[in-house]
Amino acid sequence: MDIKAVIKNALTKKSPDELIATSKKTELKKTLNVFDLIVIGIGAVVGTGIFTIIGTAIQGGPEGVGAGPAVIISMVLAAVACVFSALCYSEIAAMIPVAGSAYTYTYATMGEFMAWMVGWILMLEYAIGNITVASAWTGYLTQFLKGFKHILPSFVVNFPMWLRNDYRYMYSYCDKYGFDVHDKMPFIFGHIPFAVNLPAILIVLVLTMLLIKGVKESTRVASVMVGVNMFMILSFICVGAFYVKPENWTPFAPNGFEGIFMGAFLIFFAYIGFDAISTTAEETENPQRDLPIAILGTLVLCTVLYVCVALVLTGTVPLNQIDIQAPIAHAMRVIGMDWFAGLISIGALCALTSVLLIYQLGTTRILYAMSRDRFLPKSLRLIHKKYRTPHVLTWISGIVVIVCSLFMDLNISAELCNFGTFTSFIIICIAVLILRKTDPNRERPFKVPFCPIFPILGIVTCGGLMVYSMKSLRTSSTYFPLWLLIGFMIYAIYGYAQKRLEEQIKTKKQPRKIRSKV
Repeated sequence: MDIKAVIKNALTKKSPDELIATSKKTELKKTLNVFDLIVIGIGAVVGTGIFTIIGTAIQGGPEGVGAGPAVIISMVLAAVACVFSALCYSEIAAMIPVAGSAYTYTYATMGEFMAWMVGWILMLEYAIGNITVASAWTGYLTQFLKGFKHILPSFVVNFPMWLRNDYRYMYSYCDKYGFDVHDKMPFIFGHIPFAVNLPAILIVLVLTMLLIKGVKESTRVASVMVGVNMFMILSFICVGAFYVKPENWTPFAPNGFEGIFMGAFLIFFAYIGFDAISTTAEETENPQRDLPIAILGTLVLCTVLYVCVALVLTGTVPLNQIDIQAPIAHAMRVIGMDWFAGLISIGALCALTSVLLIYQLGTTRILYAMSRDRFLPKSLRLIHKKYRTPHVLTWISGIVVIVCSLFMDLNISAELCNFGTFTSFIIICIAVLILRKTDPNRERPFKVPFCPIFPILGIVTCGGLMVYSMKSLRTSSTYFPLWLLIGFMIYAIYGYAQKRLEEQIKTKKQPRKIRSKV
């Protein structure tokens, strides 16, 4: 094998003009406007952070300490790390309005191999991250059903734990409280533990079918859920503000900078959804104008909401009483408003459903772009004749989430998702710097201000949080390189050969066209 040829092929780039020309031939329907894009952004961002991750960021997790009331600084720090990347996303998305997000932008700047690896990392960000969100959805559904204990049958309100948790959780639960695991879940053939998160599986299936029907229909559902979610969050802020006790904010940072940085790393998981906006570029009516507005608008709105919720939550509930699984609903119960806690559970269900929907959409559109570039089999990108959506890839992405939820640790999946996000954000910042040098005269409907300072700050902040967290999160920081290695092997064994085959087919077709003209 000619090593020089392999390296040359791996570094082969697609010009922005070639990418745009390909996108104009898309079979996807252009139906999204700026309002739809902001709904997608808020639907992906406001949900996981406020209703689940915020509790762990305040209290701490198995491998890291919490930020306490200083979580508001963690949120601002995470937002700052995001804003530089968001500016870079806005510039490239407006300049190259093509499906695929960071995968496509990397192809235009760093070549074939890095594009594949970024696409593989994005699968970690969206598909694996969805596992955590689906699990949180089940948790809030359980909380919601408990509010109907006097109306619904007991087997519905308190359905078995092995039907709402994975087998790993069941083992840890039994070990923690001294139960016999055989009494808490069934065993197939007496040896194989059987526990499934049934509500999570069902909601993923429903949303998969909704996405197949159409992206416009999906955003309509998401807009309703976002509306309910925003009403509940604003109600919590307004009502909870009357119960704030300033003494609950001391000590403000019980674990110092270590807790603040770990909190920023965890909260970052909640922000990752804004880049899902760029995955819908080929389905946007006016992407050059609408994508930057939606990306930056989403980030600003969500940061303000996060900080307000954190101030009310930490001021209302003493630090040692903040719940990790359902912190907002629990806060309402602490102040004696059980009925409002039930409403919060409805808002949480809507919020997490919209997050699941947008993550699933992002996964499918990235896989679609990769399949179009022959990194994945051509048969996968089949478009539904009636709905004009990539139905095969939509089913695959849904099945991946369902299967992985059966055996993956939920905390590890969230941390892996963060590592993938940090990496993709860093690469986007680098891509802006490269295009400013290699293609300075190209029209840029939106430009990152103070370039190259802002892209460099994006690289430093994201890289710093990523490296710092690796000191504590040893399990996920070991799995992340393993994920990259698997991606490299797939490219080496399958993707590289498919790209060369595609080039050979194009080369054979070209002379025939020339002869026919002569």
